Amino acid sequence: MLKLCANISMLFNELPFLQRYQGAANNGFEAVECLFPYAFSEIEVAQAIRKSGTKQVLINTDAGNFSEGDRGCACDASKTDIFQRSVMQALTYALAMGKPLVHVMAGLLPLGVTLEEAEQVYVTNMRWASQQASKQGISLTMEAINPIDMPRYMLSNQAQALRLLKIINVKNLGIQFDFYHCQKHEGNALEQFQRLLPYILHVQIAGVPERHEPNTGIMDYTPIFAAIDASRYTGFVGCEYRPKTTTLEGLGWMTS
Repeated sequence: MLKLCANISMLFNELPFLQRYQGAANNGFEAVECLFPYAFSEIEVAQAIRKSGTKQVLINTDAGNFSEGDRGCACDASKTDIFQRSVMQALTYALAMGKPLVHVMAGLLPLGVTLEEAEQVYVTNMRWASQQASKQGISLTMEAINPIDMPRYMLSNQAQALRLLKIINVKNLGIQFDFYHCQKHEGNALEQFQRLLPYILHVQIAGVPERHEPNTGIMDYTPIFAAIDASRYTGFVGCEYRPKTTTLEGLGWMTS
């Protein structure tokens, strides 16, 4: 049976952020993930987790000014200090939040820098980040994000993610596989999931192409859920979608 976790950066946003933990728990989720918890102290977030009885599965490193277009900086040689601070901040929060996975955001391809150059910076930075995380018993993820939604994001496809993962070659780093991002840009998401399965630490879902509930759009999740359930993947499946109307009105897919 699938273990679902609510992405409370997108779901339950009818509530203030810290109340979304309880909102998720009240509606059948035993676990949550979020993008950026950093508007609150790690103590406040940890208290919300404990009070709700949920498990934190995943957080992201700080992306910078997200509303202004920042998307992290792991591939940007000019922002090494900012990158390292963002990793240490995420690890501090992760320790307080029960050691969830930490998704290290690759960032946009810097202007005037080739993809090859940016990848070299990313490899170096991810090795450093993995070393810091290993000291705390925390694992990191890397995620290919489709360039339709996020133009110029350095890490954009599954083959690239796997290639870089093998180059980085550390034990506490794996792939965050998002069916939505994969299908929207590359297609054949189920086949790619099965091929990458040995390297996957976390899975996320959403309807394609509008990123609403999984039962909306052009991709049939029935065989996907069956394949995940039958696979050796034992982690949570993150519900990282934007409700078409309200969160509660859209939760029917979970029991259908």
